[in-house]
Amino acid sequence: MSTKEITIRLENGLEARPVAMLVQVASQFESSVYLEAGSKKVNAKSIMGMMSLGLDTGEKVTVITEGSDEEAAIEGIEKYLSGK
Repeated sequence: MSTKEITIRLENGLEARPVAMLVQVASQFESSVYLEAGSKKVNAKSIMGMMSLGLDTGEKVTVITEGSDEEAAIEGIEKYLSGK
């Protein structure tokens, strides 16, 4: 299992379209991918779960991955959330 704290740097935070894109990024990986913010932990491959977080630019989330490509999954999520 790998974890990493990431600051969201997307211009408009995680609204509907950016959430859909994030779910697509997370779904590319075999590993399980979760995002944790405050007391909520949701599956990053679930649009409804991700929408429930309601995250904005500048907020910090912890990405938790577990599986055969967990390091690549964290890198992919970090790259997307950093707006790179």
